[in-house]
Amino acid sequence: MVKRIGVMTSGGDCPGLNTAIRAVVKSAINNYGYEVIGFRDGYRGLVENRFTKLKLSDVSGILDKGGTILGTINRYNPFSITVDKDGEKTVRDMSDRIVDTLKLHNIDCLVVIGGDATISYASRLIEEKGISVVVIPKTIENDIYGTDMSFGFMTAVNTATQAIDRLHSTAESHHRVMILEVMGRFSGWVALEAGIAGGADVILIPEIPYDINKVAKSLFERRNAGKSFSIIVMSAGARPKDVVVENDNSCGDNSLSFEGTSTYLGKELERLTSLETRITVLGYLQRGGEPSPYDRILATRFGASAVNIINKGEFNRMVCVEHEQIKSIPIKEVVGRRRTVPTNGEMVQIARNMGVSFGD
Repeated sequence: MVKRIGVMTSGGDCPGLNTAIRAVVKSAINNYGYEVIGFRDGYRGLVENRFTKLKLSDVSGILDKGGTILGTINRYNPFSITVDKDGEKTVRDMSDRIVDTLKLHNIDCLVVIGGDATISYASRLIEEKGISVVVIPKTIENDIYGTDMSFGFMTAVNTATQAIDRLHSTAESHHRVMILEVMGRFSGWVALEAGIAGGADVILIPEIPYDINKVAKSLFERRNAGKSFSIIVMSAGARPKDVVVENDNSCGDNSLSFEGTSTYLGKELERLTSLETRITVLGYLQRGGEPSPYDRILATRFGASAVNIINKGEFNRMVCVEHEQIKSIPIKEVVGRRRTVPTNGEMVQIARNMGVSFGD
């Protein structure tokens, strides 16, 4: 019988993490009388036994707060940690310490809130260490397989759309080409949805490698039609057709293996078109700030549902949303897979119908 659960946030931060923590704590205490132990800074907190007992008062007033009260850390693999001993660096598997920490606190199930890399480590803990886990998916890029939506995404889309709205006025005033780079290394959901919402003229996403000459042609066509400016929204992982990017997202880094993305695109477009081009990289602005109402509701639904799943004894699953209904799927079905934009899907077709160029 479950009496005590753990909760942690890991990977890059995003709006809605505090909302999810709040939902887990309130559901666990109010509905089932569980004790909740929060581990600080993701898997590092589990390895180093950095914890706090979470009470209802600890989650009061955090519904609308960005970030995470538990802290988080990126690029921390508990199965491969560099340890410096007497000036000599070695790589060690520290996952057994996680097992010891959970036993020390009598944790019956660990709630893991995170994205791709976080979920992959959780799966290894299940398979190799026998730990009971329930995952809550979070990501700005909406690329977690098995769920129609992850919290954090819609807030990022809102932020990107507002940026496009602001760029429109200055682009039109100065007759410029404005490039907005948003997050999305392998999945172009943010660029696609923000581009549609903000009325972008060109949308470049990783799923559709672009031809730089066709992008330039679309800008000239707008000029010939009397449009003195253009707005380009591109994912951080958008790339020309002749560039190959390694399929590695273990550290959550959005960088690419060539001179990248918006910088490359801006230089090439100016060379080809002689049109004045300006670049805005939205970067960490997409991670910060208060979560949108949609993300607050989704994170709350996920957090409460995770606790309900634990109470049913349905461990080693990820909560998800499918056709607006909260469900759960085995974590092992998620690992190694990614939710990407269907190149012939409805959203892409709608954008094309609106006259948007994808550079193909």
